[in-house]
Amino acid sequence: MEAMEISRSGLDVEWRRLEVIAQNLANMSTTRTGDGAAYIARRLVSGPVESFQRVLTTETETASLHPNGVRVYGIEAKDDGVKRVYEPGHPHADEQGFVTYPNISHAEEMSLMVRTSRAYEANLVAMAAAQQIYSSALQLGRQS
Repeated sequence: MEAMEISRSGLDVEWRRLEVIAQNLANMSTTRTGDGAAYIARRLVSGPVESFQRVLTTETETASLHPNGVRVYGIEAKDDGVKRVYEPGHPHADEQGFVTYPNISHAEEMSLMVRTSRAYEANLVAMAAAQQIYSSALQLGRQS
């Protein structure tokens, strides 16, 4: 896989991660989802397309000897669960007066968003550098 394709796969993964973070932030105060349960925060699980061990142990000259970028493995619920807040006047309060909210930390989500944005920017820079290198190689080829 070429450098630009690896960066593109990284851009795709980080964009999806930003979408999941945005969903978590948007649902911080959601007391009920469509099925009646409380919203549970989610995390994107990503990693390399091919295991590093397999790349190291492959003996033939195939495409598997080259990095294949990253991919999304799935979206999982966070283990933090929910928090119960005493609000007896809330329409979704139970018989004891507690309302169930997702246990989402605004600060944690925002710091993860900044980190994800930086990873996205790094992939953009890597893609631009690869494009510049390819362009320079073309210029050298035209001169000879």
